[in-house]
Order: sequence, then structure tokens, then C-alpha cells
Amino acid sequence: QVQLVESGGGLVQPGDSLTLSCVVSVPVLVFSTYSMSWYRQAPGQERELVATINKAGDSTNYAPSVKGRFTISRSNGKKSVYLQMNSLKPEDTAIYFCNSETRPRPWGQGTQVTVSA
Repeated sequence: QVQLVESGGGLVQPGDSLTLSCVVSVPVLVFSTYSMSWYRQAPGQERELVATINKAGDSTNYAPSVKGRFTISRSNGKKSVYLQMNSLKPEDTAIYFCNSETRPRPWGQGTQVTVSA
């Protein structure tokens, strides 16, 4: 079964930065065909799309709430997608998940990001 393993979350203060990582357990050639996304889910809320990157890594899209602060990137050779998060705000507090847009997989455990003073 394909696994999505997210990591890199933590407890930070407003204005701090974090970088999240996600490794996908598929062959490199398969991962290279996937558009990938980061999602997040805050307590009591629906999961929302945060950022998407195409398979080549040269086209990205962001939710308005994170545009200009977050950057999605990928390494096809490492079968990984990353989310650099700058200028974090308390409203960014959520569990963050990755998934393939091309062929969605069962959700992983996610990684908790908590932004609090």
C-alpha cells in the first residue's frame, strides 16, 4: 500500500518559519508523474487545499490565505514534496497533509503545526 509520510511540524511562535516534508512510497518514475498538494485541517474544520505543484515542479498554486508566505517545492529523485512556511500566524495552526492530485492515495497521519505565543 502506498504511504504518505509527513514530517517537520512543531510548536512555533507567530512570525517563525517551518519546513514540512512528505515522502511518498512509490517508485521515482511513478512519483515523477504526480502533481502533489499540501492540505491542512484545523480542529473542527474541513480539510482545505493549501498549495499544489505540478509534476515538473515549475508551476505552483496557493490558497489566498498563504500566498506570499508559503512555498511548495519537490524533489522527484527523493520522491518528496516540501512546504516552506514563513511568517506563520496562529490561524495556520492545523494538521498538514500531502497527497497526489494525479492519483489520490489514502491520507497519511499528517504533521501537526501549532503557532502560538
